[in-house]
Amino acid sequence: MRSFKIGSAFGIPIKLDLTFLLILPVFAWIIGSQVGEWVTILNDLWGVGLTVGPLTQGSMPWVLGAVAAVGLFVGVVLHELGHSLVAMRFGFPIDSITLWIFGGIASLSDQPEDWLEEFLIAIAGPAVSIALGVLSFAALYVVPAGMEAVRFVVGYLALMNIVLAAFNLLPGFPMDGGRVLRALLARTRPFAQATQTAAEVGKLFALLLGLFGLLQFNIILIGIAFFIYIGATSEAQQTVLAATFRDVQVRDVMTSAADLKTVERDDSVADLLDRMLKERHTGYPVVEDGALVGIVTLDDAREVPTVERDAYRVEDVMSDEVTTIPADSAAMDAFERLQQNDIGRMPVVDANGDLAGIISRTDLMTAFNIIQSSGRLEEEITTDQRQPM
Repeated sequence: MRSFKIGSAFGIPIKLDLTFLLILPVFAWIIGSQVGEWVTILNDLWGVGLTVGPLTQGSMPWVLGAVAAVGLFVGVVLHELGHSLVAMRFGFPIDSITLWIFGGIASLSDQPEDWLEEFLIAIAGPAVSIALGVLSFAALYVVPAGMEAVRFVVGYLALMNIVLAAFNLLPGFPMDGGRVLRALLARTRPFAQATQTAAEVGKLFALLLGLFGLLQFNIILIGIAFFIYIGATSEAQQTVLAATFRDVQVRDVMTSAADLKTVERDDSVADLLDRMLKERHTGYPVVEDGALVGIVTLDDAREVPTVERDAYRVEDVMSDEVTTIPADSAAMDAFERLQQNDIGRMPVVDANGDLAGIISRTDLMTAFNIIQSSGRLEEEITTDQRQPM
């Protein structure tokens, strides 16, 4: 997501995604255009005795819509702060809270695997929303009857914060309810297995929500359903990968330097292209006295005109800003770094900074398939199940 920081709370950066700037006016317009209907709902539900006339005249509906929409998203920020503060209490730093088209996301730097910690973190957000709803409802008895516009906004926020809490507690993993479900499942089974079960429930919920959205022609519900389905699939995959690669280091799955094809920095670009043709490689680590000094790719070599390729050296076209990883790092760290940098392979260095090998997505997925086929993951699950809870 493309986002920018607008402030911070408790040391946590608060960001706005660009999609939020699109959805906020839409929410304001929807609320403003339905003020009459909301007055009826609030009168029937809370018995606030609002008068439709003054609230639907002139520009008043659009003012109410804008204020209520902002108040709703303030509630979303507080909801995410609830998650964040409890997570920080358990020692999980929060990278940021981001508001976007479907609400808010608190980005944890790590994933709790203790069921009670995840349960308390997951339930904290809805608890905050319920508290906001109760406080807003109580405010209805404090705001003077003559301040109908304020009473409308307060009554609307009372209802919507309760709805927000209830919706988030539905078992749509990775929503709050799905995380609560995973936490409860993890009491009696391994974390990876609990994640897979919660993810399957979440995907089923997403399909039902998407179908309901189609029948209602509600693009927001369809979008939320898509987000839940993709999120459940992605997190389940990440959790299974993490469980599979537990105690596996980069050096265990990398292609070692002894089996690695490299080039020297003073090789000509013409020779480099000949090697690429013969060896069917499109990228090479560049070394000098055993130390990694750069990476050169086919795209780098193509930038040199044909007639000048004998004169140009590899060092003239290589990239010396190389993402590397130590050989003793966790294999899962390598997987995440490849994803974050959107690259297919990454050089591995030893403690002295010398090239120890290279690790690619193919290496990782091959190791993943072998470990799963070996039954080691199932053995770990069985062992975990035998341990007392």
